[in-house]
Amino acid sequence: MTRGFRPSTTRSTWALYGKSVLNAALFFAVFMILAPWASHRLAPVLLPMPLRLRSAGVILAIAGGAVWIACLDVFSRRGRGTPFPLDAPSRLVESGPFAVIRNPIMAAELAVIWGEALYFGALGLFAYAAVATLAAHVIVVRVEEPELRARFGEQFETYCRSVPRWLPRAGRP
Repeated sequence: MTRGFRPSTTRSTWALYGKSVLNAALFFAVFMILAPWASHRLAPVLLPMPLRLRSAGVILAIAGGAVWIACLDVFSRRGRGTPFPLDAPSRLVESGPFAVIRNPIMAAELAVIWGEALYFGALGLFAYAAVATLAAHVIVVRVEEPELRARFGEQFETYCRSVPRWLPRAGRP
């Protein structure tokens, strides 16, 4: 077991749902409300955003939120854990959004952040979205994937060969 990650020992699916919702609410509050707000306060420049881009931002944020919720469900029911590293899934999750890309939770979170940036058109939000995107990639490559390799071995390697990290393959649902 790698440092900082611990498989969940919670047996009740409802308890896992509750833990996932609590984790999600805290994460959402910090990284999708407080951090964007602080970023805008640091760089309060508003950029002219056409209505189409603002509308695209709303759609992107809503779609990201929907995928995020679907991922929490799959983590709880199939993975038997939560997104929180100290209560991680005890099974490798390869279904639902995880059958399309390997990191749908992170992609969904980034969709919400980029959606906020497009909707509000604030320079600080665009800077935050860019930094969050780079940080997400580094965290996935340097922390999450090595931990999953250590925990799930060949099963994770096979999954990596068949499912792309960030962008769905053409022709996949």
